[in-house]
Amino acid sequence: MNERTIKIRLMKADDFDAVVGIDEKVLKTSRPEYYEMKFEKLFKSKDYLPTSLVAEETDGTVVGFVMGALYVGEFGIFKEEASLDTIGVDPDCQHKGIGEQLINEFMEHLRKLGVRKVNTLVDWNDSKLIQFFSANRFSPSKTINLERSM
Repeated sequence: MNERTIKIRLMKADDFDAVVGIDEKVLKTSRPEYYEMKFEKLFKSKDYLPTSLVAEETDGTVVGFVMGALYVGEFGIFKEEASLDTIGVDPDCQHKGIGEQLINEFMEHLRKLGVRKVNTLVDWNDSKLIQFFSANRFSPSKTINLERSM
């Protein structure tokens, strides 16, 4: 498989099972409730602009996805910024440029919508994911993520 056999397109509601399946293969745990919430917002909210994409092989098999959202007034931020909150590539298809292809298409799609900056959060201890985002031109932001344990 190479990049020429992969097509990137906007995510559709019927991609749900494929997305949940890829996520489960990557994380080794199933999170259908998380994706039910995301797909509800993605496909049933009249105010939500489509920003999520899937990567599929020529036979239509979904092998990767990227999901994000535009900031439309949240935290005093307007449409010039967006977030990338979830990305996944089927482990059988990793290290073949699909993640990079998804990121590049995602960024281009958002650029056309007027976005100038994309944020994402990565666990400090996930060196592989940090390396992936660094290789795709993400760098530490000037915003600090704060947390408080309960």
